[in-house]
Amino acid sequence: MDDTIIKQEVQKYYADIAVSGQSCCASDSACCNPSDLITLTEDSLIADADLGLGCGLPTEYAGIKTGDTVLDLGSGAGVDVFRSANAVGQEGFVIGVDMTPEMIARARANAEKGGYNNVDFRLGEIENLPVDDASVDTVLSNCVINLVPDKKRVFDEIYRVLKTGGRMSVSDIVTTGTVPENIRKDMSMWAGCVAGAMDKDEYLKLVEDAGFSNIYVRQFVEYDADRNKGFSYASMTFEAEKV
Repeated sequence: MDDTIIKQEVQKYYADIAVSGQSCCASDSACCNPSDLITLTEDSLIADADLGLGCGLPTEYAGIKTGDTVLDLGSGAGVDVFRSANAVGQEGFVIGVDMTPEMIARARANAEKGGYNNVDFRLGEIENLPVDDASVDTVLSNCVINLVPDKKRVFDEIYRVLKTGGRMSVSDIVTTGTVPENIRKDMSMWAGCVAGAMDKDEYLKLVEDAGFSNIYVRQFVEYDADRNKGFSYASMTFEAEKV
């Protein structure tokens, strides 16, 4: 499949969500059911920035500290950026990167509304991050890497921007078993976090091959909708370190 077409379809899908404010779970192609939605309601802004697009809580395992620089990949309307900004305080800084202009616009409006001056939302692709080498303490991502055709490039980029001793905490959709080709080639399934999901073991091998150490799976929640067909999807949250 053509990577450019995949990116265009994914971008259009999430641009529509950014404009409408409607969760991915309103679509039959989405990776989650309404009961699976994980919402963050620390304050009204975070609730407004949560479009129901996540599949875990990577901030819970990130060990974010006051003064840290944090990077969120596929930051959407900014929910994990704002939660991280509260954790790092005015001494720290949080960068959100998203490839969809409409999401960047929505996130910047949310930041202005909330008075957040320790965040920056940047338009860009997560396989070509607009972030300096060795400048970040923690990288987050929530149900986004599965949308990228070249996942190896993403993990290489995360390794590049992390400082030595830096960590990433990622929630993503992965698979077990063999996913049929008709699903892999379905554009709506790509945008819905399904077709681009990678086998769990192969996914973690990419993380290791990128140079990361101390890789730990913190949460693994399997969706059983297709288990009787010989394959299944799961939400996996893991952490890893650049030593």
